[in-house]
Amino acid sequence: MERARLAIFVIALGWAGLAGAQAPAAPPAQASGALTSVAPAATGGIQGQNIFEVKPEASADPNYAQQTNGERAKVQPGNNAPMWRQVGQGVTGYSSLPKSQAPEAGNLIQPFVQYPGSRLTNAGEAWRQVRNNWLIPYGGALLLIVAGAIALFYFGKGSIKMHGAETGRKIERFTPFERSAHWSNAIAFCILAISGIVMAFGKFFMLPVMGATLFGWLAYVLKNMHNFAGPLFAVSLVIVFFTFLRDNWPHKGDLNWLLKGGGLLSEHEVPSHRFNAGEKVVFWGGVFFLGIVVVASGFVLDKLLPGLVYERATMQVAHMVHAVATVLMMAMFLGHIYLGTVGMQGAYKAMRTGYVDETWAKEHHEYWYDDVKAGHIPAQRSSKPASPSQTVQA
Repeated sequence: MERARLAIFVIALGWAGLAGAQAPAAPPAQASGALTSVAPAATGGIQGQNIFEVKPEASADPNYAQQTNGERAKVQPGNNAPMWRQVGQGVTGYSSLPKSQAPEAGNLIQPFVQYPGSRLTNAGEAWRQVRNNWLIPYGGALLLIVAGAIALFYFGKGSIKMHGAETGRKIERFTPFERSAHWSNAIAFCILAISGIVMAFGKFFMLPVMGATLFGWLAYVLKNMHNFAGPLFAVSLVIVFFTFLRDNWPHKGDLNWLLKGGGLLSEHEVPSHRFNAGEKVVFWGGVFFLGIVVVASGFVLDKLLPGLVYERATMQVAHMVHAVATVLMMAMFLGHIYLGTVGMQGAYKAMRTGYVDETWAKEHHEYWYDDVKAGHIPAQRSSKPASPSQTVQA
C-alpha cells in the first residue's frame, strides 16, 4: 500500500515538471534605461519560524531568574513560573483573611522539614511519608502481633480457672460508682478504638469487601462518633484515675510478681494486693501516661484547646503523636480486656456485679483477701440495698 502511494506521488511530480517545461516563456522585459525591481510575492496564512532563532530571547535578560510574576508576564505572557517557584519555597502570599483565624491562608505549600522517619521535603509530604511508611504498617503489625499472641495463649493454656470450690461468701470488689466509672470509660474506649482502626486500616480489609459507597458512609459515621466519644473518654479517664489511684500505688511484692510474670504459666498465681503489678502497669502506663498523651493530642486535633494556633504543622505533629500513643494504648489494653473477660474465670462477673467469691479473692489477690479477713478492708464497701422482705416490713 505504501509503495502504491509512493508511485502515485512520483508520477504526479513528473506531470507537474512536464507541464512547467511546456509553458511559454515570459516576454522579455522592455528595454529601458533603468532596471525594474521585482517585489516578492506575498504569501497568505500563518508564517512558521524557528523558536530558537527568535531574537531577542526573554531569558537573555540578566535578571530573568529574578523577575517578578508581573515582569515575566510582559515578556512571556502566561508564564507564571516566578509565582509557582515562590509557592514551592513556602513563601506566604497575600490573603484578606485575618491571621488569627487563618494563619496559613496565603501559604499553599509548607516549608521543608524532616519529621522522624521522613525525607527532607515539604511538611505535607513528610507527614504523608511518616503516616504511610511507618504509622500504618508498623502500627497495624503491632496490633496483629498482640492479638495473635493473646489467641495463641488462650488456645494453648485456656482461661485461668479457680482451683478451689466457691464458698458462697462474697466480697465486694467494686462499688457501684467504681463500676459506672469503669464502664463509661470502657465503652468510650471501644468506640474510639473501633472507629480509629476503621479509619486508619479499614481501606485495606473492609473497602474491598464493602465497596466505596458503603465504606465511605461507615467511615463518616464512625468519624463523628470518634469526635463525640473523645471528650467522654477524657472525662471518664480522669474519674477512673482518681477513683482507683489509692490501690495502685506500688507495694512490696510487686517486683516479685513482675519477675515471675504473675504466675500465668504456672499452676498458682503470685500473691498480690487488690490490684496486682500487671494491673498497676496498665494503670500508670496506659491510663495515666498514654492517657495524657492521647487526650492532649486528641484535643488538639479537635481544636478544643483555647489560645493554640492551629496551623498545618501543629495538626501534623498532633496526629503523629496521637497515632503512636493510641496504638500503644490499644496494644496494652488488649491484654487487660482479655484477662477481664474470657482470660480469667470470674473477672468479668466481678466488674458486672461488683462481687467475687472468697475463693476467687484468695487465689488471685491473696494479700487483699488477707486484709479483708483481718478487718483492715471491709468486705461490704458500699451500702447494701434492702432486700424485698425488708422493704415490705418497712
